[in-house]
Amino acid sequence: MTFSNLIDKWSETSLVLRILAGLIIGAFLGLTAPQWTGISILGTIFVSALKAIAPVLVAVLVAVSIAKAGGGLGPRFRVVISQYMLSTFIAGMCAVVGSFLFPVTLQLSDVADHAAPGALTDVFTNLLTNMVTNPIMSMSQANYIGILFWAILFGLALKQKASQQTINVIQDFSEVIMLTVKWVIQFAPFGILGLVFKSVSVSGLEVFTTYGQLLLLLVGCMMANTLIFNPLISYIMLCRNPYPLLFTCLKESGLQAFFTRSSAANIPINMNLCKKLGLDIDFYSVSIPLGATINMNAAAVTITVMTLAVAHTIGVEVTFASAVLLCVIATLGACGTSGVAGGSLLLVPMACSFFNISNDIAMQAVAVGFIIGVIQDSVETALNSSGDVFFTATAEYYDRMKKGEA
Repeated sequence: MTFSNLIDKWSETSLVLRILAGLIIGAFLGLTAPQWTGISILGTIFVSALKAIAPVLVAVLVAVSIAKAGGGLGPRFRVVISQYMLSTFIAGMCAVVGSFLFPVTLQLSDVADHAAPGALTDVFTNLLTNMVTNPIMSMSQANYIGILFWAILFGLALKQKASQQTINVIQDFSEVIMLTVKWVIQFAPFGILGLVFKSVSVSGLEVFTTYGQLLLLLVGCMMANTLIFNPLISYIMLCRNPYPLLFTCLKESGLQAFFTRSSAANIPINMNLCKKLGLDIDFYSVSIPLGATINMNAAAVTITVMTLAVAHTIGVEVTFASAVLLCVIATLGACGTSGVAGGSLLLVPMACSFFNISNDIAMQAVAVGFIIGVIQDSVETALNSSGDVFFTATAEYYDRMKKGEA
């Protein structure tokens, strides 16, 4: 078998299975051969690659999404967008409540000298200062608050002045960046192997106790939002039992998305489900792709829980006001989540920067996220993608109901 054939075979194998294999091998080597310290370099390389590409990814995705956003979408689109955003914000609040009720800490290195903000005023000062940092410097220093601020402004400017051809060129560039991220993610099994080896060789298998608690918290908050608050939003609008529709979406959309781990890859499945539900094609042909971009309530849970876990670990005091602001940041950040596996994890550093947590520390939490991502990212994608159809159908039924009253 040639090297090219090996590469093709590697790419065709499920990423979930490859990451799981890397996790098992890393744990085994950490227990049996802890003296092989060179293995940990694989984890270092993987985290460094993520740190390098993440700022560019965030900047381009946010700018392009704003530049391409259409206006005058009509009442159904206003309703579905409002549902997307409300659900994502509520998901962030679920994550805040869950994190305070069941606080989780992580095993992070080099945190002793970290300077946490002393008061909420310090947080705001840091936020405003970072917002107006030079955009090139923001990207080079992984200042995600500055990146987000300038990306929004550039996106609005492109929307106002740029031709469609220019926007298409930038869209092509964003596709190139996302392809690059996919290539980096292909290295994830080796990176996970190195990261797990380093953790297990130092701390033993008990290191998975913290990861297990973190995973339970993440999935619990996601399920609470999907099974309680999303149906509540639908019930308030339609005044009828939302669970038959919800379970149909979970079965026919969520199950597929669980294994593909890509909201973008699940768009054709969602479009077909909308057709089966008898929805208007002119509506769902836009709302479903839009939902794959901005309906990221489970991603908001990931961003919020991971950020608060880092804050609890290094002793940052999180007030109620700052927690609410974190939910807003998580909501906006989740809307820029890429469609690749683990995309939400790449936005954790942006949320951490709100609490003046350094990029080096935040990226360690991202690495932990990839370790549990075999389950976390599958559940996140399943709930996000099935929610696209659920809220699209709710908006359509609501519009029909209003027209019937008229």
